[in-house]
Amino acid sequence: MTTADIAAPLYLDAARPVAERIADLLSRMTVEEKIGQMMQLDARDDIEDQVLRRHVGSILHASPERLLRAHDLVAQTRLGIPLLVGEDCIHGHSFFEGATIFPTQLGMAASWDTELVEQIARATAEEVSATGVHWTFSPVLCIARDLRWGRVGETFGEDPFLIGELASAMVRGYQGNGLADETAILATAKHFAGYSETQGGRDASEADISRRKLRSWFLPPFERVAKEGCRTFMLGYQSTDGVPITINDWLLSDVLRGEWGYTGTLITDWDNVGRMVWEQRVQPDYAHAAAAAVRAGNDMIMTTPGFFDGAREAIERGLLTESDLDPAVARILLLKFEFGLFENPRRPDRARIEASVGSTPHAALNLEAARRSLVLLRNDGTLPLLPDSSADDTGRARDHAAPRRIAVLGPLADDAQTQLGDWAGSSGQADWLPDGHLREMITTVLDGMTRVAPESWVIESAEGARILSLEEDPAGAFFPDGQPRPQVVVPAEPDPALIADAVAAARRADLAVVVVGDRIELVGEGRSTATLELIGAQVALLDAVAATGTPFVVVLLASKPLVLPPAVERAAALIWAASPGMEGGRAIAEVILGLTEPTGRLPISFARHAGQQPTYYNQIRGQHGDRYADLTQSPAFVFGEGLSYTSVDYDDLRITESEVGPTDVVRAQVRVTNSGDRPTRETVQVYVRDRVTSVSWADRELKAYRRVDLAPGESREVSWELPVSACSLVDARGERRVEAGEFDLLVGPSSREDHLLSATFTVTE
Repeated sequence: MTTADIAAPLYLDAARPVAERIADLLSRMTVEEKIGQMMQLDARDDIEDQVLRRHVGSILHASPERLLRAHDLVAQTRLGIPLLVGEDCIHGHSFFEGATIFPTQLGMAASWDTELVEQIARATAEEVSATGVHWTFSPVLCIARDLRWGRVGETFGEDPFLIGELASAMVRGYQGNGLADETAILATAKHFAGYSETQGGRDASEADISRRKLRSWFLPPFERVAKEGCRTFMLGYQSTDGVPITINDWLLSDVLRGEWGYTGTLITDWDNVGRMVWEQRVQPDYAHAAAAAVRAGNDMIMTTPGFFDGAREAIERGLLTESDLDPAVARILLLKFEFGLFENPRRPDRARIEASVGSTPHAALNLEAARRSLVLLRNDGTLPLLPDSSADDTGRARDHAAPRRIAVLGPLADDAQTQLGDWAGSSGQADWLPDGHLREMITTVLDGMTRVAPESWVIESAEGARILSLEEDPAGAFFPDGQPRPQVVVPAEPDPALIADAVAAARRADLAVVVVGDRIELVGEGRSTATLELIGAQVALLDAVAATGTPFVVVLLASKPLVLPPAVERAAALIWAASPGMEGGRAIAEVILGLTEPTGRLPISFARHAGQQPTYYNQIRGQHGDRYADLTQSPAFVFGEGLSYTSVDYDDLRITESEVGPTDVVRAQVRVTNSGDRPTRETVQVYVRDRVTSVSWADRELKAYRRVDLAPGESREVSWELPVSACSLVDARGERRVEAGEFDLLVGPSSREDHLLSATFTVTE
């Protein structure tokens, strides 16, 4: 290689076709440089070694200072190949000070609003891209089935159709107008596939799932976003039928790259390649693990430092050839060229950071997202507290009634960081944010009630209960790969003094608002729970408040559905707030007072007992009866459910043509009427039941929905066209098709059978 070659390489000529630039760069790269390009390493470790010795292609978990250092180091390398910078920007720019943190995915899903979710992703992309990050590991397309699983809050819930709709919207928001757009970031569909089908709710356990079951429910959302143009897929931790997803040839080659024609980039999850050696023990060493991962078509190997020496050894031992690396390296380089990183590595942009990160428009969007994420599950008429009030210019409710005293109680009433949920500043992944996100950006429930209630009202608070403490895991503080092992949760005992303070406040009050739920120590990777009950002294607190006789509202501030104690049955109202983000407290206060309407609908079912798991609505027909010997199988609250401060009636469901062919469209309409005295946004849900099927199948499945704004007394005709092809199943041979026969079209406000109107149509041969 001559000096001239290095001085003016073809790959740096932006006028050349990208394919030529990739080919030229590949021809110049050493084996070590190719292996390095396939690696994404944790920037919290030795960044100099990562860039200068191992030629790393991507980094993640980089503090702002380390990110700048990494760019400076790249400038010292022989070829100057820019970095792809990744981060877990799951519901906002998770680990950047001053960023906007939105409700978690499960909270977003409660809105059932694709436009809102796309706006959230777009705002996130604007903030993320300004800070020099190119790649978010979101959205999560896992189907939540077992509520004990620690990552339920990261999902869009339990229904494949709703997941596909919302995830596609998120992909569009992240990727914008294409990678040439400076505000675009790479979206990642994860965790491909079946990762959430756990054993006993345990994270990353063997997914005992057939190929037919995968095709029936778990793969369709991924196929949807693949066709939407999602540029990267992340592979799950688990194995299926004994084969880790990382090397599952059927999923990666036959289905993803074969049947779907997917040409995007595959990235492993955290140390998937290493786990095949030290945890799953399906590979004898890193050389064999690296060779298997490359041959299976993986492109980017996330945080397996041993891949560097393992891949070199695999080539030396003949397990791989250097040319085996080229397809993966080419796909990684393609992303970098399409981003234009060789011309502009997209370092942090101070002006854009000041204009975008935590901006006023994003805060307004965040408040709207929080409002739409709240689900009212029970109400005896106590709420709203001020049915005829409105807000003044400061957002405070106008006082048209006698002053009232409100007691805001509970361990989560003023817990700012817990309100944000997992993948946020205090969830343990960002050592450069030791105190979490900026407190002044977060409005807790206590803050919200204090700021939004009329000035003449008295708001007092009491903690009432503690939730937990932590102990080191007896197995040690670290896993074999050096990653920290989650600490063990020890439930807190009731504290008589704390409960007495809360009881006294409740007795003085006209109404108590009791905020209970879970904490970050009970949520996330490696943090599945054996139970679903409220941890610590929270049940004792609820019992004590209920015993006072003061009307009380329960706010369940929880990452996922929990099992609620009997005292909640005595509450005047119950609101679920799924980790509602920075503006969650204000949104909760507004809905309690009546300044906004509750419009959220459950994207997931609530169990009555952990032993009911799973409780998802679209289960296979054919069980013996509809109950356990000691308990009903019916969930406490079902998918699609949620109350408003008004009542909506459904009638006159009609199908235009009751006999259709397999390539036709089912046209139908229903009348919905707001028969109450407050406005609402109704989510009209459309389910289909195939009456007789050649294989066992779900009793009913969501196939469409419409969101309709209704003024008091207003009636609307809601119509839709449903392709008959959407009424398909996967037969015994694993082929998706529509079978001839009778179908029920079920329309109503939730998936609950007695909430649904029914009409019949027939599909001909």
